[in-house]
Amino acid sequence: MSESISLSLGQQFELERMSRVIDDTHDPQTLQRLAKQLLQAWQSQKAATQWLMRQQLEGAGSPPL
Repeated sequence: MSESISLSLGQQFELERMSRVIDDTHDPQTLQRLAKQLLQAWQSQKAATQWLMRQQLEGAGSPPL
């Protein structure tokens, strides 16, 4: 896995959009709720990535049909 991981253009726009939402939010409770949503999304993405990696590894060890 020597390829570098980069964000798509859509992901870059979404990152910028969410960064601006955070910058424009001054209510601590709203920021806390947003942080928890982002944490949930991050952990879900990590779980999906790990699942995909396991699927690929299991598939690589299987004999061809």
